[in-house]
Amino acid sequence: MHKSANHKSSTKSASLLVVDDNPDLLEGLKFLLGPWFGVMDVISNPNLIPSRIQKFQYDVILLDMNFTASVTTGNEGIYWLKEILGMEPEAVVVMITAYGDIEIAVNAIKEGATDFLSKSWDEEKILSTLMAALRISRSKKEINHLKKQQQHLASQQDQGYPVFRSRAPSMAGIMKCIEKAAPTEANILILGENGTGKEVVAREIHRLSLRRQDIFVNLDLGSLSESLFESELFGYKKGAFTDAREDKAGRIELASGGTLFLDEIGNLPVHLQTRLLSVIQNHEITPLGGIRQVRVDVRWISATNRPLAEMIGENSFREDLFYRINTIQIELPPLRERKEDIPGLAGHFLEMFASRYRTGVPRLTEKGAEKLLGHHWPGNIRELMHCIEKAVIMSEDNIIGPEEFDFGNRAKRIHSKTGSFNIAENEKQLIISALDAFSGNMSRAARELGINRSTLYEKIKKYEIRIFQHNDSDSGNPSGPDTGSVRSQPE
Repeated sequence: MHKSANHKSSTKSASLLVVDDNPDLLEGLKFLLGPWFGVMDVISNPNLIPSRIQKFQYDVILLDMNFTASVTTGNEGIYWLKEILGMEPEAVVVMITAYGDIEIAVNAIKEGATDFLSKSWDEEKILSTLMAALRISRSKKEINHLKKQQQHLASQQDQGYPVFRSRAPSMAGIMKCIEKAAPTEANILILGENGTGKEVVAREIHRLSLRRQDIFVNLDLGSLSESLFESELFGYKKGAFTDAREDKAGRIELASGGTLFLDEIGNLPVHLQTRLLSVIQNHEITPLGGIRQVRVDVRWISATNRPLAEMIGENSFREDLFYRINTIQIELPPLRERKEDIPGLAGHFLEMFASRYRTGVPRLTEKGAEKLLGHHWPGNIRELMHCIEKAVIMSEDNIIGPEEFDFGNRAKRIHSKTGSFNIAENEKQLIISALDAFSGNMSRAARELGINRSTLYEKIKKYEIRIFQHNDSDSGNPSGPDTGSVRSQPE
């Protein structure tokens, strides 16, 4: 019998469970099939099936039809076939019997078996049947994975992440680093203030990588309440908690085969840092409420605006995780240090928002451009983008002059409310203004203020700012609604 070396090597990651009460047959199958399957488990007692498939997802299961002496009806095998498919609907099961009864074979196929084998020792037939079953198993898994990815993509709004080629000297080394690191599998950590374009860089790395044809999944850890970290990262099984009405894949599983971008990774609690480190090392996850490990293949890109080195010293960030995610480090300069890019970015955003709002591309006057260049840009590229968006909407005659940008008036408006230049008083008023402007939406207010949501909560508590919640709470946040009206506690 001719065995293809390439074919055999392609199955070494495959797994097989054989269930049969004949010890001689089990030994023979182990000898024959062991070289073809990376994992091969054999059991003689079918009562062990449930515990095995709960703990491990086999590519193929080879199941005997009869376990009781002198019984040849095949009913026992049909019973266990139904049990397996009840627990794992996508399982690929090949039935095996010493009795080549066509009616039994037809019944097994009707009940969901993939194929049928006789115990006549035909090595070619056994191998060809199991290899065909393995191909079916892999096809099913690939289809299911693609379905999960498609559901994730469909749930994402068009964020419009255009690639902008920087001309600033401070970005030259960074662009070269991106081009060299992208085609590798190295884990990358991106540092920088809020709004400096960390996600845009992550997407560019993915676009230039060998995984470009696969999915890019992002997760902003700064926008999640602590109760959502675990389920968003690792997913959950039906019944894992009160509202878990169906299985849901986590972002890590969705990103398998592609790239996962973890923004604001410094916000991840220490106990979940330990779990994430294990996933990166072992390439396996266990969903919340599950016991079976799921293999994953992920390219990791992380980002933060927090000082991870200092957090390591404070024991709030694991040093071993830091080194795992930080094979390559990219630090993005703030916009105030790369003002050469402002004209190009402004033109880029003018075209983007003109297309979005179906207007002609407005002309930015010379004085308008001068005002943009003179601003300090505490909110970096994100602030510039929002300024241009507002200007496109409000411009008259498709011309944008300096009057469309009111950077100085913001400080005057805050001062007029507080009557003071005291930092704490003005910070409090700025938070109240942001919450009012966005109807109490914590995530949006935090983003516009240039802080993460947990920091915003801390400042709301510090300044005793009261949030009066609306009835239309965000059902996706079990810790409470994300919107409401804002009031300050009486002093």
